[in-house]
Amino acid sequence: MQLTDNNQYIAPSELLISPGNKIYHLNLERGQLAETIITVGDPNRVPMVSQFFDEIESKVSKREFVTHTGRIGNKRLSVLSTGIGPDNIDIVINEVDALFNIDFETRMPKTERTSLNFIRLGTSGCIQPGVATGSLVLSSYGLGMDNLMHFYGYHEAGITAKIQKDILAMDFPFPTKPYLAPGSEKLLNALGEGLISGITITAPGFFGPQGRSLRLKSSIADYIDDLSDFESHGVKITNFEMETSAIYGLSNLLGHHALSCNVILANRPDKTFDTDLKGITLNMIKVMLERISAL
Repeated sequence: MQLTDNNQYIAPSELLISPGNKIYHLNLERGQLAETIITVGDPNRVPMVSQFFDEIESKVSKREFVTHTGRIGNKRLSVLSTGIGPDNIDIVINEVDALFNIDFETRMPKTERTSLNFIRLGTSGCIQPGVATGSLVLSSYGLGMDNLMHFYGYHEAGITAKIQKDILAMDFPFPTKPYLAPGSEKLLNALGEGLISGITITAPGFFGPQGRSLRLKSSIADYIDDLSDFESHGVKITNFEMETSAIYGLSNLLGHHALSCNVILANRPDKTFDTDLKGITLNMIKVMLERISAL
């Protein structure tokens, strides 16, 4: 996959800029985002994070996209809600990148690129037995069961391609060819001490795509054990959620660093669910903010 040419003019129909030089969906101006960006799905989780900032310099909202930027000590941070799903991630990552790496006056990509840190703090269901609810799981890889990255010509390489080959060799009814995107080794090393890590499956839905059957039978409901049994190059599939692979795939192509941390709400094999959503989410936020502020 190639980036667009630095000399390529980007038409108004392709890069949408609102009055005041604000990027269209996020409603943000250049300078309103830090270079380290915490993403959360739920807009109500943004103030749960920013309450621990020593200073909040700006608050911006539009639709499900809420952004607070401030500081912890000398570390400037932003927290941005994405809403649910890979389609929203496509909007968020591309528009955030545009704020840093496209000149809005000339509508041309900048020659000197800014590499950002995207750190997702989310909730998830675990498919490995014995992992307690409330545990924090870092995504060493995101396995996309959506089709987003196919629109960008994404291809696996190196060890990622080898793991992907083993995934495709599974006896599993993948509805579309899954893609595998690695998280940032730099961020994993900096933030991951003592935490569980593995492959996170990103699904394009909460029920059928994650093997849940209510009145409709999921086509993968009988194969969840096969996913939990999978291992390749020392890596297991740990959990399901709905954003990580898209964040990883786009960040890799655009030259950014990304890492996803999920607190486990439910353990699917153990049939457990944690009703203290606020408590375990706040614990994740506190643990990760302490580490992120030291980056």
